[in-house]
Amino acid sequence: MIEASLRLARGAFTLDVALALPARGVSALFGPSGCGKTTLLRCLAGLAHAPGGRVVVDGQVWQDDASNVFVPTHRRAVGVVFQEASLFEHLDVRANVEFGWKRLALSERRVSMDEAIAWTGIESLLERSTPGLSGGERQRVAIARALAVSPRLLLMDEPLAALDAARKAEILPAIERLNALSGVPIVYVSHAIAEVARLADHVVLMDAGRAIASGPVAELLSRLDLPLPPGEDAGVVLQGEVGALDAQWQLARLDVPGAAFWTRDPALPVGHRIRLRVLARDVSLSLVEQPGSSIVNQIPATVEAIADDAHPSQVLVRVRTHAGSSGEPSALLARVTRRSAHALALAPGMAVWAMVKSVALLD
Repeated sequence: MIEASLRLARGAFTLDVALALPARGVSALFGPSGCGKTTLLRCLAGLAHAPGGRVVVDGQVWQDDASNVFVPTHRRAVGVVFQEASLFEHLDVRANVEFGWKRLALSERRVSMDEAIAWTGIESLLERSTPGLSGGERQRVAIARALAVSPRLLLMDEPLAALDAARKAEILPAIERLNALSGVPIVYVSHAIAEVARLADHVVLMDAGRAIASGPVAELLSRLDLPLPPGEDAGVVLQGEVGALDAQWQLARLDVPGAAFWTRDPALPVGHRIRLRVLARDVSLSLVEQPGSSIVNQIPATVEAIADDAHPSQVLVRVRTHAGSSGEPSALLARVTRRSAHALALAPGMAVWAMVKSVALLD
């Protein structure tokens, strides 16, 4: 586990959190600007000291003021990637990546140079000078440099915030590949729900210096009692696999607990693990199945909760699919007008059909 109990006052702002995160996968610190995400990350890195705090990573105590323990940043097995890559401009790419690696004792080198380079896909950049790199290339080099110090924890502070859409599309797969190949746990700071939906396994929702909710991404993003982004960004994340292929119509069936979605063939084999995002704007509700509809993804479900949406004319409805062969259901969010909710007399416990117009494959 990654455990942190921290309280740090900065003027009118106070960070006050107590967290226990899994020491695997990607844990996202999510919330609006100024909520304390970066301050928390700096405390984990040892770049800021929260008096009286405690930080333990995979059994190693990095801070415990009750025992007068504070491990400085350079002695913590941590890699940090900031919003700005901050590469050494006088060194080429290879020398940048080697900088920290050369300073490690041989016994501490758990990640090889070859691994750090391969995991981030920068083989073709090694002889390049850093001033000529694109923003996405610079960030991949920064990640490789952070990996080369053999971290037990990788901290990433909005590494995509300064990049345009094309560069983000370049680096997101690199971060996904990195987590899958290296096994190094990542704590990822972001205020972009799309990044969290794609990358995170676990989410901490922060507001005004506090962690107001923490849990698996699929569970947390489907809750209606939290200040998550309403409007166009509302939706759920589902984990599943490719269940079947229809070669005649170039379609694939994507199976998740308690539901299945037909979508265009993503050219993945049957059994391949996938992650889906279903936006509330793409889900409508009906009291009966609609056999004459062009919407083929019609899923029996039960209404669990109803909440206000961003505009007063609309509401968000959380429904739960029926248990599937795995014995587990899935949650979906639907956006409907308040008038439609009234006309259908929607209420918790009511049986409905979720009409899913489209799903997004995140892998």
